[in-house]
This record gives sequence, structure tokens and C-alpha cells, in this order.
Amino acid sequence: MLIAFSVAPSGTGRADGSVSDAVSEAVKVVRASGLPHRTSAMFTEVEGSWDEVFDVVKRATDAVLPFGSRVSLVIKADIRPGFDGELEGKLERLETAIEES
Repeated sequence: MLIAFSVAPSGTGRADGSVSDAVSEAVKVVRASGLPHRTSAMFTEVEGSWDEVFDVVKRATDAVLPFGSRVSLVIKADIRPGFDGELEGKLERLETAIEES
């Protein structure tokens, strides 16, 4: 299973609107999980079992809670039983398709 998620606080009181301090705490949780992952400017992707990835998302959300008066969480899941290594595999298949077209 692949999960792409974005978690950020609102009501931080910061004049510049930056949430990087809070997001860094969430990413630390993801990295400490030991699960395959990738972070981009908008989302963090995590691969593992249903229980593993949702545990990471919950703990990452909990890490952001102290930074604002509320938290926004966006989740997208790719549930494909029997497949592992899809964090890289999907991109490899995409690149192959681009090269072949």
C-alpha cells in the first residue's frame, strides 16, 4: 500500500504563514518509521501495510498538533494487495513508458 499525505497546522500565529517547523516534526516521524518513503514539496509518500502506514500518518499528525489551533490532513491511498516496492516501481514503469513512446 502506498499513502501520500500532507499534514499541516493552521492558526499558528506566524506572520509569514510558514509551517516548515511543524512539517519537519511530521517528516521526522516518517523517517524514524523505517518504512520506504519520499517527501516532496507538497506530499510525503509512505509504503507499507495498512496498519503500518496509518500508524505513521497518525503519529505524524500528532507531532504537528502542538503547532497550531487545528490541523489539516490530506490522504491519498493506492491499495494494491500483493505488490511491494511500488514507491519506486511505479516511477520505473512510468519512465519506461515515456522512453518507449
